[in-house]
Amino acid sequence: MSEAQERAWSELAPAYVIEAPRDIASTSIRPGSAIDPVEVWGREAPLIVEIGSGQGHAVVHAASSRPADDFLAIEVFRAGLARTMLDADRAGARNLRLVEANAPEVLEHLLPAASVAELWVFFPDPWHKKKHTKRRLVTADFALIAGGALRDGGMLRFATDWEDYALQMREVMSAASDFEPAFEGQWAPRFDGRVLTAFERKGARVGREIRDLAYRRATRT
Repeated sequence: MSEAQERAWSELAPAYVIEAPRDIASTSIRPGSAIDPVEVWGREAPLIVEIGSGQGHAVVHAASSRPADDFLAIEVFRAGLARTMLDADRAGARNLRLVEANAPEVLEHLLPAASVAELWVFFPDPWHKKKHTKRRLVTADFALIAGGALRDGGMLRFATDWEDYALQMREVMSAASDFEPAFEGQWAPRFDGRVLTAFERKGARVGREIRDLAYRRATRT
């Protein structure tokens, strides 16, 4: 990390970062480590979670413009989290928390079941080489874990600029019994709560079509 990022981590992490008990890996979450969102955020409010928040452009913008909601950014790269804290502090986004961890383990072990109002997966790593596609986040196992974390009626939102990943997402979610499409048609309209980032502009500039998908968590029986 840069000197500014190191300083941000030292000064701002106590206010923003959730320190989670670890399992074997440094970014793992020990089973049975669930937090109490009311205790962490100091209130009862809808919880929006972004997976792979990167440098935090989307989540900081959302948190600062939606003060009535609580936000959690999940990222494994500490430098990105440090940048996120710097921007959040400047924007006064006190309703944002961060966790340095693998996203599926956060959903499964750190967050209580049915505690999430919205789950965002914007431009996840496409692992575009054929030999690497098995590393993609959005799989049947992920859909099952996401279904456990989301409350009834909660939203799962995706965006990607890789066509074959968008098709894989749609195939996975069509087979997920915990979810139903939130919109008619093959793709969802662009989510207006997603700020237009330089990353998205770059994808569009080189001719990759941006596709959104949105699914609603079905009511538990």
